[in-house]
Amino acid sequence: MSKEDICFISAFELKEKIKTEEISIGDLIEIFIERIEKINPIINAYCTPTFELAREMAKNSEETIKKGENIGLLEGIPTSLKDLTLTKGIRTTFGSKIYENFIPTEDSIYVSRLKDAGCVILGKTNTPEFGFKGATDNAIFGSTKNPWNLKKTCGGSSGGAGAAVASGLCPLAQGSDGGGSIRIPASLNGVFGIKPTFGRVPIYPKEYIFAHTLSVAGPITRYVKDAALMLDVMKGPFEGYQYSLPEDNISYYETVDKKPAKLKIAYSLDMGYAKAVDSEVEEAVLNSIEKFNEIGWIPEKVKMRIKKPELPFYTIWTSEIAYSMKPKLDKWRDQMDPDLIKMIEGGLNYDGFSIIKAMDVRKTIYESFYKIFKEYDILITPTTAVPAFDLGISFPSKIQDKNVSPTAWQAFTFPINLTGHPAASVPCGWSKEGLPLGMQIIGKMFDDKTVLQVSKAFEEIAPWQAKKPKFN
Repeated sequence: MSKEDICFISAFELKEKIKTEEISIGDLIEIFIERIEKINPIINAYCTPTFELAREMAKNSEETIKKGENIGLLEGIPTSLKDLTLTKGIRTTFGSKIYENFIPTEDSIYVSRLKDAGCVILGKTNTPEFGFKGATDNAIFGSTKNPWNLKKTCGGSSGGAGAAVASGLCPLAQGSDGGGSIRIPASLNGVFGIKPTFGRVPIYPKEYIFAHTLSVAGPITRYVKDAALMLDVMKGPFEGYQYSLPEDNISYYETVDKKPAKLKIAYSLDMGYAKAVDSEVEEAVLNSIEKFNEIGWIPEKVKMRIKKPELPFYTIWTSEIAYSMKPKLDKWRDQMDPDLIKMIEGGLNYDGFSIIKAMDVRKTIYESFYKIFKEYDILITPTTAVPAFDLGISFPSKIQDKNVSPTAWQAFTFPINLTGHPAASVPCGWSKEGLPLGMQIIGKMFDDKTVLQVSKAFEEIAPWQAKKPKFN
């Protein structure tokens, strides 16, 4: 097996190779470091590599394997962390000049869990400033490029994570998602990503600058089973996080291969409000939905009637940004992303009545989804309304020759942050330009397991891992 092949196999296969000593952890990490040193200058996925730390962690994992005691679920598996994530002793910039030299003194709780499980941290991946948008660039590290077309965006805000996984720079990547930031880069980079149910993965200490009621952390991987494995480690209750869910007593890794005998699947291509969807995206999603018939799951088209979610989302999102960033605005304005400044200033204009109204509409939107999930187990939509757009812009202004709002291209992701449901993006096809397309699989509240099982079932029918980006 070539070094490149090793970089593209699954984490669960690597576990077996490590267990049987077919490959040493030290050799494995050196293979990934070599590939990162070769490919990362092209795509800029990692902003802060941690190679010496990785070598030290690899040695510790090798000792653990030799002793045969307390072997973690991720022992020796190469992993990346998003640069919004608190990591003890490692520079964490949040993609902002404000925190360019910030080094946390403690780990986020789920980082501690990943470390305890034996993963080997290769570095931090790039993100837009404070993760505020769906394209990845910032004033410190510049733009992360789409590995399938270097002139296109990799999405965001976990864009570095998505590009790293797609390029074979790590099998496991941690992302976070406040409006689509796991699912968008998964879709645009042709990999798998799941936003768990809100509260499934605890967030402590308060690491995000904003989006406390919207954001979750989760995995981005090439294989669904790898995401299940990683999520098993990250999830679970934690008393320090007020939204933390109780233990569900399920191993997603052990149950992901099981197919529910009876499953009712609904699908929508507009969620009842989306103004436009690229024809190639629509065609790919429809073709993919039909594949579920092979399993005996017969998808049904549903007519959705959700109250327009743009205003409540924008109100809550920008208000939280404004609250967090107003004290820093005067000093740092000249070094902040101009679009972020516009969001802060927009958020400052909302009064208490507007925010409470947004929260009320949010509840109404949740109840609309609740009614759908009373009848169906899974809802399928496109992930993004467009394939990857040009590098250097934050959003497309037109879809199918229609003028659209800045949020139109991500019309299917952010409503699920308002509701908190689990949702994944699976690769479902390719555009004529050779860009990956994604399909969103949304589950009932708390039912992360079924989302993973349906994603895995689709992966078996229509595997996506054979294609690899090519770099000159």
